[in-house]
Amino acid sequence: MSVRHKVFKSENFPKQCKKYSEHCCVPLCLASAKFNGSLSFHSFPARSDLRSQWLINIRRDQFTVSPHTKVCSRHFIPDHLIEPKTPEGRRRLTKDAVPLLFDWNGYSIQAPRLSVWERRERPADPASLEDPSTDLTVDHDYCSAPEPSSLDTSCAENEDLSREVEELRNQLHELRVQLTFGLQRFSGSDEDIRFYTRFPGYDHLMAFWWLIEPSIHKMVRVSRAKAAAKKNEDVSHSRMSGRQVLQPVDEFFLFLVHLSVGLKERDLGHRFNIHPSTVSRIISTWTNFLYTLLGSVCIRLPAFRIPRLS
Repeated sequence: MSVRHKVFKSENFPKQCKKYSEHCCVPLCLASAKFNGSLSFHSFPARSDLRSQWLINIRRDQFTVSPHTKVCSRHFIPDHLIEPKTPEGRRRLTKDAVPLLFDWNGYSIQAPRLSVWERRERPADPASLEDPSTDLTVDHDYCSAPEPSSLDTSCAENEDLSREVEELRNQLHELRVQLTFGLQRFSGSDEDIRFYTRFPGYDHLMAFWWLIEPSIHKMVRVSRAKAAAKKNEDVSHSRMSGRQVLQPVDEFFLFLVHLSVGLKERDLGHRFNIHPSTVSRIISTWTNFLYTLLGSVCIRLPAFRIPRLS
């Protein structure tokens, strides 16, 4: 091939150079260098930590960055942009610049939240308190009462809360007494005591109770007697199994209600919130106990004469 042929070939078939059009990789951003010449497009930094921060800020943490991946200048604050000295120069970024302005935050940065000390209200002119030339006696009112300090206010609130807690405890105790079918519930009504126990009133009932109460520890319960009989042991040496569901005075009240009103064991179980079999054992135990205790008391009838028939 001749030299003339080489020159002709190079002149008629020049090498084609493709010009690359830069685009912004931030989601929801349609900026392109082809249609907007005022924007500048910046590559991702070489530092791995700063590059990760860029990806997190633009919400593309799983994105693969290439040499052609760009972020436009509208996502950086003015302090991060270094304007060129000449119109032909290239706009650059500061060393630690990161994109902060996006479509989802309205291309604005929220103001930092003020601290508690900064949000607290203060006097309008605190300098007047330090100015010795200010005459404080003019504005002073000797008839005004001082405001209570925060410590006194806290103590007063604490006392009010303690009083309220005590009132709630008393109300809770009263509700428990009202919901519980026991002697304490009817202690204020002699009419109810007369109906359920056949005693004239609460005082008469308690007078009888204090007479038999010292002998309660000698009571032999039905369950204890049955356990001793199975083991062929003496009842006095056998241990009592289980624990008492009701207090002794409430057991005595249950026994009296059974005798005077004639309520069934199931009904008494619902009223006292115990099992009917427990009601049966309580009735049997108190029957044997009162029979043994009152049977040892000598009751004499007054002497009287039988009139003779004429």
